[in-house]
Amino acid sequence: MLPAASGWAFALAAFALIVIPGPSVLFVIGRSLSLGRKGGFLSVLGNALGMLPAIALVSLGVGAIVAESVVVFVIIKFVGAAYLIYLGVQAIRHRNDHTGTIASRRGRPSSFRLIREGFFVGITNPKTIVFFVAVLPQFVNYGHGGIPLQMATLGMIFFGIALASDSMWALTAGTAREWFARNPKRLSRMGASGGVVMIGLGGALALTGNKS
Repeated sequence: MLPAASGWAFALAAFALIVIPGPSVLFVIGRSLSLGRKGGFLSVLGNALGMLPAIALVSLGVGAIVAESVVVFVIIKFVGAAYLIYLGVQAIRHRNDHTGTIASRRGRPSSFRLIREGFFVGITNPKTIVFFVAVLPQFVNYGHGGIPLQMATLGMIFFGIALASDSMWALTAGTAREWFARNPKRLSRMGASGGVVMIGLGGALALTGNKS
């Protein structure tokens, strides 16, 4: 059983980290600018669901093995970076899909696809595993026993805070996009800007130094 004091202390630490714009926030903003509020919220949901495997791995002790493997870490990092760049390029290519033609409506990604893409970004974010491995165990009360359950509980606290915080970013960026929608040209530029944000994020992730 996780002591309440440990839970609140971890929640404050997690909140302080999450509210600072990072890869997840930039991804959500980029998707919301390109796809609107619905696309942003679905991307948030997928991205958050991508944390669940990391939470499970860390709770079972497997996360530490992944975090200590330089090869696995680098592979995860570059796969995630490449996928972000791919999504950014797609956003730029389809920046005019907001028009009301039948062809553009057919080209809009489905809800399942948006969640799936967000999930892939979340699960390939190496910083999530590193955070859970390096920070989360510090809030576990080893004297209370049930270590895996405590770690899983802390992970779900992080999950809930991240889901709420990223949803606010999606709402804000998606609302801004709705304002730009009054002018088709401005909306096209906004969609392209979202793609540029994701490409830049992918490049930054690829160029990030070692896992330390």
